[in-house]
Amino acid sequence: FFISPLQTGRIDKSYPTVCGHTGPVLDIDWCPHNDQVIASGSEDCTVMVWQIPENGLTLSLTEPVVVLEGHSKRVGIVAWHPTARNVLLSAGCDNAIIIWNVGTGEALINLDDMHVDMIYNVSWNRNGSLICTASKDKKVRVIDPRKQEIVTEKEKTHEGARPMRAIFLADGNIFTTGFSRMSERQLALWNPKNMEEPIALHEMDTSNGVLLPFYDPDTNIIYLCGKGDSSIRYFEITDESPYVHYLNTFSSKEPQRGMGFMPKRGLDVNKCEIARFFKLHERKCEPIIMTVPRKSDLFQDDLYPDTAGPEAALEAEEWFEGKNADPLLISLKHGYIPGKNRDLKVVKKNILDSKPAANKKSDLINAPKKAADASNTQNEAKLDEILKELKSIKDTITNQDERISKLEQQMAKIAD
Repeated sequence: FFISPLQTGRIDKSYPTVCGHTGPVLDIDWCPHNDQVIASGSEDCTVMVWQIPENGLTLSLTEPVVVLEGHSKRVGIVAWHPTARNVLLSAGCDNAIIIWNVGTGEALINLDDMHVDMIYNVSWNRNGSLICTASKDKKVRVIDPRKQEIVTEKEKTHEGARPMRAIFLADGNIFTTGFSRMSERQLALWNPKNMEEPIALHEMDTSNGVLLPFYDPDTNIIYLCGKGDSSIRYFEITDESPYVHYLNTFSSKEPQRGMGFMPKRGLDVNKCEIARFFKLHERKCEPIIMTVPRKSDLFQDDLYPDTAGPEAALEAEEWFEGKNADPLLISLKHGYIPGKNRDLKVVKKNILDSKPAANKKSDLINAPKKAADASNTQNEAKLDEILKELKSIKDTITNQDERISKLEQQMAKIAD
């Protein structure tokens, strides 16, 4: 796959790519806590995590930071945990879901007996304590991955045979898209505590493109992009009937092959941009920008409530031990400026970069066993020291950040 700066115009065929997989890449996902880290799943049955250089690629990248091996068939889905650092989920055609600690390269949770058929998609909830999956057997399942149990499931969520999708909303409800028995496209809203009947069910049209939902938790708007459609429909989810309110349709002439969605902190708040899509055509990628026109040049608080920032709320180990935390929110009042957080990325890089050194164990095979054991113990002791030091530096930085924001608030009050 290939990573380009946001620029317009034709890109040279010789542009460097990320090319470490031995089979086609089926899914990619940028890490929400580090803008330089991306995960990819492939037909070669592996998941790879890549560190992209700060200024982009000048040479093709063939060496991943870590290779995650555990699936027996192709890996079609990768999804980072929304609030815990270095936690990655992958789902493959072996009907298994594996949750990895990327920092150590280990598969810590393996859900291999919950799905009897192909998994269409997987979605984390707001704080990453649950996942929901849509499967070819027409079931939507809500799973607690750490307890390794199905919390609830709904058979025949949509009765049609074509693929469906299910995503968690910010309030914990589940939004699904699928097909009726008569092959009409449907969308539905469900309460996972009572899946007997949907909160709302709407029939759309008879097109056969799978509806891909993109959700903005800040404004509670869902954008539906049909594969092969040339339109994007969007709906607002509310607590009042009919719960799923149709807003509008964006139409164009050319059909979309796929669609990408810019995170909220990448939008231009000065232009009242509330969503930006990247529409994949046969030979190009086209940005589609959604704006809400406003006469005032002031910051629009109602369009930009505090949104999830790039800082992780939990470390991987804390999440695997059972802790939960909501995303750490940031204000977009002055636009997102990748400032202090950029500097912190060095620490994250070191965590990622130091782990693959574990591969060097193979060098010790020929050495006497006692010497190997001794060096392992020394390495572990050093690692512990480094991790302790890292934790104390992080704590210091967090404290300083809090202190800075308090001082900034005091300054703002004085200025007012």
